[in-house]
Amino acid sequence: MKPVLKMSVLAATILLAVGCQDEKAAETKPVEPAKVEQVASDAAAPAAFASEDEKAAYAIGASLAQYLSANLDQQKELGLNLDREQVLAGVSDVFADKSRLTPEETQQALQDLDKRVSEIVAEKAKAEAEKNIKAGEDFRAEFAKQDGVVKTDSGLLYQVETQGEGDKPAATDTVKVHYKGMLTDGTEFDSSYKRNQPATFPLNQVIPGWTEGVQLMPVGSKFKFVIPPELAYGSQANPSIPANSTLVFEVELLDIVKAEQPVEEATQ
Repeated sequence: MKPVLKMSVLAATILLAVGCQDEKAAETKPVEPAKVEQVASDAAAPAAFASEDEKAAYAIGASLAQYLSANLDQQKELGLNLDREQVLAGVSDVFADKSRLTPEETQQALQDLDKRVSEIVAEKAKAEAEKNIKAGEDFRAEFAKQDGVVKTDSGLLYQVETQGEGDKPAATDTVKVHYKGMLTDGTEFDSSYKRNQPATFPLNQVIPGWTEGVQLMPVGSKFKFVIPPELAYGSQANPSIPANSTLVFEVELLDIVKAEQPVEEATQ
């Protein structure tokens, strides 16, 4: 978890203060219809700065303001109400050399916020993981009822869609495959078909469900695999695969890639 609001965002907050003041002014003093065209023209005019230093300083403030605004929005999504007016007040007070918090108190407050955020995120992740476990169990139970589905001792489920007649690979072999990976709700997270490029990799360097399952496939086969989380990524999560997800793969085994034999030196 990245620390929350640890940056010194004085310039950014001042920029937000100016924006808030502008919004209040707009609310208390409506633009007359006859002046709308002029306002639009002024808004479209390029910004003027007295010097490159002034422009650079403004750019720093704008960049920090974007970071701060996004950060506050993220905290709001977690259920935290970080009042922007208080953020602005803190900046104004520091610039006026009358901060209500000592540097030590400021650091402690940020550490406390970091802890609260971490606890909320952990609780949400736990709830999501538990939901995924239940959804996976339900999906596997229904899939197991389909015709031709086989369940191995490890819990891997597979269904033969096309039975090939070639050799079966060993775990130490490198295979060439086309595949599509999905979550149980049908969300596709990876596809060699969409890349229009088969994948080639050593079979013992992928998730256990793949290592076990592809060894069951003769070259030329197409299988559907339903892989429980313990044979996939378990409690690990990434942007496209939530923690404890049951994964669904459609796999075509195109070839077993044999290592090139060394060329023997010609003898005299």
